[in-house]
Parts: sequence; C-alpha cells; structure tokens
Amino acid sequence: MMPPLTIALPSDREIAVTRQFRAPAELVFDCWTIPALIRRWLGFDDWTYVTCEFDARVGGKWLFVTRSPDGFEMGSGGEVLEITRPGWIKTTELYDQDWTGGQTIVTNRITEHSGITTSVVTVLYPTKEARDGARATPMAEGMEHGFRRLEDLLASLPAG
Repeated sequence: MMPPLTIALPSDREIAVTRQFRAPAELVFDCWTIPALIRRWLGFDDWTYVTCEFDARVGGKWLFVTRSPDGFEMGSGGEVLEITRPGWIKTTELYDQDWTGGQTIVTNRITEHSGITTSVVTVLYPTKEARDGARATPMAEGMEHGFRRLEDLLASLPAG
C-alpha cells in the first residue's frame, strides 16, 4: 500500500492533494476519465451512482450523481477545460448543493516515475473563505478512502 495523501495550500484559494499509486500513468488517467472505472472507486462504498458521465475532451461535460443508502442524492458536474492523456486534466466543478461557495477549477497533474504514478489534484476556490471552509470538512479523509479504493482497483487491472 502506498502512503496516504498529502495536503498543501499553494495559495490562499487553493488546496493541492497529492497521492501516489503503483500503476502506469495511462491506467491512472483512465480511472479518472472512464465512467465504468470511475464508478468502481470514486465516492463512498455504500453509495450508488445514479449518473456517471465523463466526456473526456475539451468542452466535454461531466456529471456525477450518487445516492446514499437512505436515498439522499448528491450531484456535481462541470466542463473539461483542458485534457492531455495521460498527464493533465482540468475541469470546472460545481455541486448541486453548492457547499464550495461557487464553481471551482480542478486540475489533475499525473506523472509517472519508475512505476509510481503521482496524481496532484489542485482545487481553486472562488474565495479564501470557500477554500478554508472546504479544508475544515473531512474532505481529506473522504478522498483518502476513495484513493485506497482506487489503489485496489489499479492492482486488479491489467497494466496494458
């Protein structure tokens, strides 16, 4: 198992989350962009996907809607601003229940070195207050839970 994620605050409006995976960059990229793979790791174990769409091209839309065991639905979506396989994904993101204080810009830089792929997800919030509010939530714990699921998924997939 790889070490847990790390959090950095590169500016007063950003949170950067770094996590490593023992898998090729192409495979990590696929797990971030192919709905059939996204469904297998992103989110809570006991929540189900109602909608999982990701159009992996500039201008493409993405939409995730998940449902909790008690029926609560949470949705988020946005547009792909930039995408270069296997190293770069940049999207907008807005939650239906807008807990982030408006639309964010999310970048994911994916690099591979000696069989270890590093994913650095940076979220740019509209304000410092929105960034601080997000940081005060259990965001890191939730992301690490998903990243452990991603690690298990990557180990189960053929390396290409």
